[in-house]
Parts: sequence; structure tokens; C-alpha cells
Amino acid sequence: MLALRLTRGARPAVQLRRLLVTAASAGTGFLLLCALGYALSHPDSPGDATARLAWRLPPLAATVQLAVAVARTDPGTRPRPGLAAVGLGPARLMLVSVTTTALSCLLGSMLALLVFLHLRGDLTGMPFDGAATEALAAGTPLPVPGSLTLLALVPVIASAAVAFVLRPQGLGPAPDGGTRRSYGRFGAAGRTADRETSGSSGRFGTRVREAVRGTPGGGEEPQPAPGGVAVEAPAAETAPDALPPMPEPSPAPKGLPWGVAVLAAGLAVETYAAGASGDGGPALPAALPAGPTGVLVGWLLTAVGLALAAPGLTHLCGLVLQAVRPGALRLLAGRGLMAEATRIGRPLGVLCAVASAAYAMTPLPDAGSVGPLTALGAAVVTGCAVATLLTAAVEARQDRAGTTAALLRLGAPAGTLRAAAALRAGALLAVFGPLTLVVAGLAALPLSR
Repeated sequence: MLALRLTRGARPAVQLRRLLVTAASAGTGFLLLCALGYALSHPDSPGDATARLAWRLPPLAATVQLAVAVARTDPGTRPRPGLAAVGLGPARLMLVSVTTTALSCLLGSMLALLVFLHLRGDLTGMPFDGAATEALAAGTPLPVPGSLTLLALVPVIASAAVAFVLRPQGLGPAPDGGTRRSYGRFGAAGRTADRETSGSSGRFGTRVREAVRGTPGGGEEPQPAPGGVAVEAPAAETAPDALPPMPEPSPAPKGLPWGVAVLAAGLAVETYAAGASGDGGPALPAALPAGPTGVLVGWLLTAVGLALAAPGLTHLCGLVLQAVRPGALRLLAGRGLMAEATRIGRPLGVLCAVASAAYAMTPLPDAGSVGPLTALGAAVVTGCAVATLLTAAVEARQDRAGTTAALLRLGAPAGTLRAAAALRAGALLAVFGPLTLVVAGLAALPLSR
């Protein structure tokens, strides 16, 4: 009930993102049911049926990725004092987010089932003069357990992925060497694991250094007062190193070498498979480029390599922007890219992989005979990749809201912030645009032979 109320009371932008998840789930569920229908109508060719079912994995993965990105940006499931006071801590809010994701995906699966049954003629008669009879196995009894299992794949996998990503983090040392934040009695965030005593603060709440006496550069020892009572020096009069340090740049993601290696391996597999004989490998669905299994494996490795290398490349873009005596604009844009390298880079790498695959398939002679199911699968994958990248950009903007407000209070012009955002987008386009064209050109070489 709470998940329904939070879903109903969300803003229009949040509702639009949830509708995108529903639409992606509906498209993926329909493709899975079509694979089942092909298997029912062609019982003598299990290889083709298995290959068609395997080609449904990219839309399924893209839909799950979109569902996780939408759940991360949902403002209704973030910890708030009002919800924490009634016992809705991070764990229960995570369950609310999982429930919301499951409802959105389940609605899409129901729509897919209704459209599938309508096209089969099980509801109102056979539409389109029976043109979809062979692909949907019209006239053949539909197995209920198999249909429900396929329709449950998207809600179950998406809910499990959201639960894993949004799980509450426990106490203990943080990955960066700091201290994890703990949660209060009712789940309210805001307390660190190491508590401070009343003696760790100065007179007006200013923090006093723990080791003033006897530390190098820590200042002089407290002088005894005439009455024999030692008086501590104020915190403002301590050494200059007592000031808080400047924020350090975000560490570089560690997946760049692995991504480059997997990308090179994928291109090598495609090149090697192009010279091999094409008599092996499973038959592909209609309108997809025919070729040996090695070419398909190379494509998959290339996509995985781009997704792994993209965060490191995004971090590198931020470093390049700050090179050679940067000003305030380049420094702001570069630090922003470095901080958002993992959040923005991974969806950007997936989008580059999709764009390179589409660009490589365009000049092929059979690219004009694209069937409806192939077009639907390509639309689901492309739409989910674009929507995931935009949703990640929204999440990054939400995380920068506090920093942006502080800069505006300090007098930073709003035009400078917009120019920094445009500079970040231009740097990413300058790096990932040529990279996508190069990868697409190399991937298209084996298919053009």
C-alpha cells in the first residue's frame, strides 16, 4: 500500500521514467513470448528456437539496467526524517523501491501478454489477416507454465538487481579508508560510526585538534594560569595545518585495462572468425547478419569491453580538462567528470556499444529487410540505453544539487555552471564519438567479406 501511495504521489518526471520501464518490460516480454511461439510452431528445429531465445538476452539486460537506473533516481524512496520516525529506514525503503520496480515490470508483462494473445487471435479473432500465424503459433495451445515463467523473468531479475544495488551498507571501514555512516534507531541517516565526546570541541563548537601537545607543528603547550589551571589555546590559534584539507580528486576506476583487453579480444575474435569457414554456428533470426558463431562472440566481447573501459575513459577526460594550468571553468568541469566517471561512464559505454553495432549493420546488403521482431528488439535496446544514460545524468545532477547551491550562494554565475556542463558534454562527445566510429568500422569489416 505504501509503495502504491508513493508511486501515485510522485512527480510527472518520475512517473514518465516508470512508464519507460513499463514499456521496456512490455517489449521484452513480447519478444520472449514470440520466441516461445516460434518454438511451438517449429518443433523440428530446436537450434533456431534456442538461438531466437538467446537473442532476447540483450533486450532483457537493457530493461534491467533501465529499471535499476530509475530506482536509483526515485526521490520517493530516499531516507527522510518523516519516514524514519515511523520505522521506515533504508532497508524498508529498499523494499518499497523493489516493490515499485516489480509493479512497473509486472504491468509491462501483462500488457505484453494481452498484445500477444490478441495477435494470436485468442481474444477477438485473428488480426492482420493471419499474417502473424507462423511466428506466434496461432491455433496451438499455449503452455501456461512456460508463458508465466518467461513473463516473470523481467520482474524477478529487475527486482533482484534493484535490491542488490540499493541494499543498505553496514558499518565498518569505507572503501576510501574513511568511516561508513550508520543509521539511527528508526533508520535515519546522519551519524558516523565514531562518536565524539564533549571534550573534542572547542568553546563555540569549533573543533580542537586532538594532538596539540607534543606534535610537530602543533603549536605550544598550554600555559598555566596564575591560579594554576592550564588554559587551552582556541582552535583558531592552532597551526595552519589544522584547517580542513582541500578535496582530493576522485580515484580512477580500475576497469580501463580490463576493458581495453576485452575490447581488443573481441575485435580479434571477429577478425579471426571472418577468415574461418561459415558452415558452423547456429542459424540466426531473420534480417540479422549471418555469420559464424565467432563473429557473434566477438560482438559480445566488444560490447563488454566498451562498458568496462568507459568509466576509465570518462575519468581520463576529466584529467585532460584540468591539464596545463586550468581555470575555474575547466577545473569545475574536470572535477565533475572525475566524480561522475562510474555513474555516467558505464551507461555511456553501453550506448556506444549499441551505436557501434547499429552503425556496423547499416551498410550490409540484408540490412533493409529488417523484420518486425528484429526492429522491436533494436528499439528496446536502443531506447533503454538512451533512457539509462539520461537517467544517470539526472542522478548526477541530483547529487550535485548541494554543490551547485553552494556555488550560487558564493556568487558563481549561473552561466559558468551551464558552460561547465556543456564543456563536460563536449569532452565526452569528442572522445566517445570517434571511438564508436572506429569500433563500428572494425566490427563491420568481417561482415562485409
